[in-house]
Amino acid sequence: MFIAVTSQQKEHMKRKTAVTATLTSAAILIFFALAGELILNGMDIPLSAFQIAGGIILFLFALSMIFGESKPEQEIKMVTSSTETAIFPLAVPSIASPGAMLAAVLLTENTLYSFWQQTLVVATMLCVLVIVFLFMLAASWIYRFIGSSGASIVSRVMGMILASVATASVLSGIKTYFDL
Repeated sequence: MFIAVTSQQKEHMKRKTAVTATLTSAAILIFFALAGELILNGMDIPLSAFQIAGGIILFLFALSMIFGESKPEQEIKMVTSSTETAIFPLAVPSIASPGAMLAAVLLTENTLYSFWQQTLVVATMLCVLVIVFLFMLAASWIYRFIGSSGASIVSRVMGMILASVATASVLSGIKTYFDL
């Protein structure tokens, strides 16, 4: 995704886009870790419903990775500035994806996890974001190494894995909702 949306940018703009996307994703995921459960409880939405909805959205995103050009790719073409590109489609829905938001909420559930465990989840999430940032910085080099065909193969394989994760999320949410 990063390669596609930054293909027309110079290297310094790619770095700026990567920084903005990473910081925006961090802010969104920390917000969901801190306030996601409170918001869902305030709106009387069970975590299992959020898990099912997140899984469905994640599944749709995975399908676009598997089958090629889709609405998100059409929207990428309409984005004009590097800040817009960093926020959509990079920060949301690619990095701070529905699955990541769901994980942030589920892994910081106050009734299941202590403050220390929740802090470890947030720290781990931030470490993953640093790794994502480093991959974005190395994207041009990686693309030169694997080429267009390799990038297409990786995207489709990752789409299949993401579809599997999404399906597991939906099934787990259904199981939890109905206490099966």
